[in-house]
Amino acid sequence: MDDKGLSYKIHWGLVNGGVPTSELASHFQSHSVRKQLTNGADRVIMHCHATNFMALSYVVELDSARFTRLLWEGSTECLVVFPDGVGIVPWMVPGTDEIGDATAGQMQSHSLVMWPFHGIFGAGPTLDETFGLIDTAEKSSEVLVKVISMGGLRQSITTEQLVALGKRFNVNPWQAALDTGPANVA
Repeated sequence: MDDKGLSYKIHWGLVNGGVPTSELASHFQSHSVRKQLTNGADRVIMHCHATNFMALSYVVELDSARFTRLLWEGSTECLVVFPDGVGIVPWMVPGTDEIGDATAGQMQSHSLVMWPFHGIFGAGPTLDETFGLIDTAEKSSEVLVKVISMGGLRQSITTEQLVALGKRFNVNPWQAALDTGPANVA
């Protein structure tokens, strides 16, 4: 990109008439938010179609706090890796300014954003850390897909245990997700 953000130059790839992703505006809008929010620490915006994460959007309530709580209960490491939870935008046509605006709005509070029935956006300081963030959410989602397929949760990590986990790893869990109470997915 040029220094004014008005044009781009291809340095590699995109051969035979290839063009940047239709999600380019969403990436830039999220970059702008995360750069300001983290004082430049978040340098990567990654979007992919994480299969199990996406599958959950078909069967669980699309409420950010409840979905976050479900993922936190699906794997102990989730609260440590994304204590700020998962933002969710309503379904929108990909590649539009509207979905870019909505995603950037969620990036104000969350380093992960779900596009229901489509995929995930993640933000972080490096490619490795951002991939790890998304991979952690995807692994928990895979566990939950299996648990739901086996009849649902019978027990899980409690609110008190999540709070203790946050204290142990010096992270502040998103209060709204703690306040939703234990996940109840059958």
